[in-house]
Amino acid sequence: MADIKFRVKANSLNPTKTLVKARGFELIVDEPQDLGGTNEGANPVEFILAGYAGCLNVMAHVCAQELGFELKGVKIDLVGNLNPARLFGKSFEERAGYKEIKATIKPDCEADEETIKKWLASIIDRCPVGDNLKNATDVAVFYKK
Repeated sequence: MADIKFRVKANSLNPTKTLVKARGFELIVDEPQDLGGTNEGANPVEFILAGYAGCLNVMAHVCAQELGFELKGVKIDLVGNLNPARLFGKSFEERAGYKEIKATIKPDCEADEETIKKWLASIIDRCPVGDNLKNATDVAVFYKK
């Protein structure tokens, strides 16, 4: 298959609030008040977790269908830990991003334990967002006048 290109465009609305456009959708990215924001949207690292949850949901349903069982629904709980010291310029000893992310997936289905194990392994192996979180991706940042 050929590569698919995804794109978003963003515009700063204030120091913590960003308007992001993706296809025909608009998202507000903001910080909570205790981090200096106006609390009008999820913050960037929460959007990472949200993107991962959305991707896990899609893959859960795709993989269930391929394995031949009915997945009525799935509940996904994600928790990530990060130290904000680098973000605020207080210390540069730890990385700025998540140290770890833990996902708990609770399927609503009648599949047996062996099928669920295959299903979960397939989800983990094939989820693009999970792949981006687990593996280094080349990132280039440029500026333009």
